[in-house]
Amino acid sequence: MSSYPGGDRAGAEAAQVEHPRGEGYDPGRSLRRKRSEVPAVPTESELVDLEARRADLRAQYLRPPAERESTPGRGIHHAALICSDVERTIQFYQGLLGFPLVELVENRDYKGSSHFFFDLGNQTLLGFFDFPGLGLQPGVESIGSVQHIAISVPRDRWEQLRTQLDEAGVTYFGPDQGIVESMYFKDPDGIQIELLSDPLMYFAGRQLDE
Repeated sequence: MSSYPGGDRAGAEAAQVEHPRGEGYDPGRSLRRKRSEVPAVPTESELVDLEARRADLRAQYLRPPAERESTPGRGIHHAALICSDVERTIQFYQGLLGFPLVELVENRDYKGSSHFFFDLGNQTLLGFFDFPGLGLQPGVESIGSVQHIAISVPRDRWEQLRTQLDEAGVTYFGPDQGIVESMYFKDPDGIQIELLSDPLMYFAGRQLDE
């Protein structure tokens, strides 16, 4: 259960807020667009060429774990996204999903703007700004944009969160389409979130660091 004032009700109310573009929560939109919105897919010969290119890149750059240099990084400190409503975002991420709010301050680079963070576990933060007065428009999926944020959670918590999403009326994509480890859905501003039960560094049936 959420410890946020207002609890699950507050999170559910945040989840029910209509998407700024009037699309609501359609987490599969970027994965299954209407036929008229989908550009021409590569031809069979182009697909062969693309796979050959991937094979070349793997051969040139991908090394077995024992041969890789150690990474200079310690992990992602935080991702910084933009929201339209601070309280609604808190209600969604803390009130509904259960990620604790750990800081809320004024943005040092823009007066009146808020900068706040949620704890995603493993000392990783998800950060947000709002920019009141700038008249920013809702984002679209494009080159250079964030396609989705994937958050790993233990399977038992994943099942609990699935129940909470169902109770809040948040539509998600994944389990019913055979992707049993993942749920894709959108936050009130259309940012696509993936909750997956796979452990960190696990992808396509194997650990990428082993």
